[in-house]
Amino acid sequence: MFDCIIEGGELVDGTGSARVRADLGMSQGKILAIGDLSAAPASERVSAHGRIVAPGFIDVHTHDDRLLLTPTAGAHPKLSQGVTTVVSGNCGVSLAPLQTRHPPPPLDILGTDGWIYPSFAAYLDALEQSALAVNVACLVGHSTLRVKHMADLGRPATPDESAAMAAELASALAAGAIGLSTGLYYPPAKAATAEEVVAVGAQLKAAGGIVTMHIRDEGDAIDEALREALHIGRELGVDTVISHHKLVGTANHGRSVQTLAMLEQAARGQAVCFDCYPYNASSTMLLPSRVKQSSDVLVTWSQPEPGVAGRSLKDLARERNQTEEEVARALQPAGAIYFAMSEDDVGRILSHPMAMVGSDGLAHDVRPHPRLWGTFPRVLGHYVRQRKLFSLETAIYKMTGLSARRFGLAGRGILAPGNHADVVIFDEHRVTANASYEHPTEVSSGIDAVFVNGRLACRNGLSVNMDAGRVLRGKGNIRKTG
Repeated sequence: MFDCIIEGGELVDGTGSARVRADLGMSQGKILAIGDLSAAPASERVSAHGRIVAPGFIDVHTHDDRLLLTPTAGAHPKLSQGVTTVVSGNCGVSLAPLQTRHPPPPLDILGTDGWIYPSFAAYLDALEQSALAVNVACLVGHSTLRVKHMADLGRPATPDESAAMAAELASALAAGAIGLSTGLYYPPAKAATAEEVVAVGAQLKAAGGIVTMHIRDEGDAIDEALREALHIGRELGVDTVISHHKLVGTANHGRSVQTLAMLEQAARGQAVCFDCYPYNASSTMLLPSRVKQSSDVLVTWSQPEPGVAGRSLKDLARERNQTEEEVARALQPAGAIYFAMSEDDVGRILSHPMAMVGSDGLAHDVRPHPRLWGTFPRVLGHYVRQRKLFSLETAIYKMTGLSARRFGLAGRGILAPGNHADVVIFDEHRVTANASYEHPTEVSSGIDAVFVNGRLACRNGLSVNMDAGRVLRGKGNIRKTG
C-alpha cells in the first residue's frame, strides 16, 4: 500500500536524462516505486496528467537562516516556487554561533533580533524543534566567526584568533554544519587573508565539508579574486563553490567568457563549481562604492528612513539635490538592488554545465529583490520556455541532481526508488515568475503541488503543510537527521 501515487505525469528525474511518462509511488517519506502503478493500492492518488513531475528544487544559495524559524502564513517564498531544500549561511553570514544585539553589516541582512545562539549546535537544535517548511543544510559564516572572535575586524586574524575560529568551526561541523562560507568582499572580512581562511577551514576536509565563497571582487579585479578563491579551495582540499558568479560594471560586461574559461581550467585539477541567479541585478547592503557601477539602484530597506524602500537612488538624489553617493551614505544602514550586470553574461553563466541555481534572496528586506520569490520559475519560464537557452531536463538537473551531488545531499535531488520524496508538479507551458521589481512578493504561476518528504506542503502556491522539512546534518555529524 502506497501513501500516495502521483500518476500520469512526465517524470524528469533530475539526472539530465530525457523525460518519461510514469507513475511515482511514495510511502513514509520515501519514493518506493516508479513505473506503471495503475493497479497498485494507495491511500491517495494525485493526477499529474499533462504536467511535469520533478525532484523538489534545491536552492543552494540562501540567507534563510532566520526565515526558517519564522512562521509564515499563506504563501511561502520557497515552497511556492517548488523549492523543497535550501542551503543557508552563505556569503560568510550565518545566524550562529553569535550572540549580539548589534550585528554589523552585512550580518544585519538576517535582521537584528535573532542573534541569540551561542553555538552552532544550539542553532541546529532550534531548527529541529521548529516547524520547518523545507529541508535545510547549514553553512557556518566566516564573517560571523570573525565578529565573535575578533575585537578588531580591520586587520588579519592573529594565529590565536584563527585557532579559536577553527575550533568553533570544528564544533559546528561535528554538530552537523556542512561547511564554511566566506564573504571577503564585505567589511567584516575584507582584511582577512587567504592564509587566515585556510587556517580557519583546516578541519573541513576531515569532516567532509565544503567551502562556498563570495569572492573578494566581482568587477575589475575579478581575475585576481577568482585566483584567490581557487587557491583557498586547493589548500583546503575540499569542494569549492563560487557564490553567485557574475560580472558587475559596464567595463566588465562580456568578461564571463574569460572567467568561465578560468573555472573550466581549474576544474581539471580541483573540485570547483558555481551557483548563479537568473537576473541581471544584484542585491546586498547599500554601498556608496557600488553606485557608479550601476545604471540604477533601488533601495530595499533603510533603518533611518524606512519610507524610501522601493525608491530609486537617482530619484532621491534629484529630489534632494545631492549626489547618489551622498544619499547612499545618509540612508545607511540600508540595502539595495544594483542594476550592473549584462544579460548576455547572465545567460552565458546560467547555461554553463558547471552552473547551479541559487536565489540569494534576502527575506528580511522591506522590498526584496524578486529573486526571493521567483528564481526557479524564472529559469523554467524565461530561460527555458521563452529564450530556449537549454532544455527543461538540463534546467531541472541544474536545480536538483547537480546541486544535491555538489553539496552532498544524499538521497535528494533525483527521483529514484529509495530516495526522499521531495517532489514538485508543474505546468511547463504556464510556469512563470510573477515577482517583479515593482511587486517583488508575487507568487509564481504554474506550480501545482510540492511534496516535502512525502507530505503535500504546497498546492497552487499556497502552503498547506509547514512542518514537513528536516535539518540535513553534514558528514561530520554522528547524529544525522534527514
